[in-house]
Amino acid sequence: MSEVIARGRLVLEDSVLPGRVVVDRGRIARVELDEAESAGPWIMPGFVDVHVHGWGGHDAMGPDGSLDGMARALLRRGVTSFVPTAVTAPIDALLEFGECVRRWMPVAPADGADPLGFNLEGPFISPRRIGAQNPAFVRAPADVPFRELEPLAATPNVFRLTTIAPETPGALDLIGALAERRTWTSLGHSVATAGEAMAGYDAGARTTTHLFNAMSGVHQHTPGLATVALSRDDVYTEVVFDGHHIDRLLWQLILRTKPAHRLVLVSDAVSLAGTGDGRGTLGGLDVEVHGDECRLVSNGALAGSVIALDAAVRNLARFGVPLPVVSAAASANPLALLGVSDRGRIVAGLRADLVELGEGFEVRRVMRAGAWHEGPAKV
Repeated sequence: MSEVIARGRLVLEDSVLPGRVVVDRGRIARVELDEAESAGPWIMPGFVDVHVHGWGGHDAMGPDGSLDGMARALLRRGVTSFVPTAVTAPIDALLEFGECVRRWMPVAPADGADPLGFNLEGPFISPRRIGAQNPAFVRAPADVPFRELEPLAATPNVFRLTTIAPETPGALDLIGALAERRTWTSLGHSVATAGEAMAGYDAGARTTTHLFNAMSGVHQHTPGLATVALSRDDVYTEVVFDGHHIDRLLWQLILRTKPAHRLVLVSDAVSLAGTGDGRGTLGGLDVEVHGDECRLVSNGALAGSVIALDAAVRNLARFGVPLPVVSAAASANPLALLGVSDRGRIVAGLRADLVELGEGFEVRRVMRAGAWHEGPAKV
């Protein structure tokens, strides 16, 4: 393959500088700084979504072809790598989902986001913080022998993440057993006290599921999971920056409290994302999209989101967050969480996954492994 060049304002690890990224055989060959490119587009590493249930009408747990469609829809939004995510479901259905993703990964389409494994948002969550999960399928870790779950972790680097409420019976043992197999727990959907949350992280949990949502929070006398997640510099924290999951008044608090290298942007997007207003289902529950939010029909609770990471990047950039911080949260940090080191930064030798953004941070083009793909028709 001949050399490919991306040019413009390069969002590097600690600065933004004009220049060019020269790509050869799918990898970054060199980075050349040049003031002549100072009026060009923004060039960022490709976005990485580790918590996404669907996109463009395609459900991660849907029939054959759904993962292909989801991957292609996400790539157009700048997501070059992703972790398809299941909702709480019967154990058999989760085993089937995990096996489906494992078989699909080697044959995933080259014109779609690259799969890095799968994520299970449940079923080991608190029945008192269900959120938009189906309560019929919630289980306590102590009630499910680990041998039933072992097939999920049989292939290395496939079962990447799962959400567990640390206060539930058997949770700490399960968190530890999964950590030994390099499957990382995300604490969430939880009523944990601060002590219970601390114990969950100490047992091996590595990150936090959609901060503030469906979890015990910040209270002057009874701090909960959200407080511990913000106070511990050693753990990652997912945040959905769509303007609905967390009020913008709290964004500055999060950004000042959480170390920049532990902040992880996620979409938590559902299959209806990108399809406009309408109704659908999520884990067997009826949901409805109006504008830029998705809610349960039954009680109006938020049910995931309808953004992709490009919207989260735009929101933070327009909020005034330094672009290297935004970029790390959308790329390098989620990859570091997973232990993936071959992409996510504009550095020679790494895989050439890049996003070209216009002045308003809208996606123009997306490069996956050195090949350009067009962005969305409109934002």
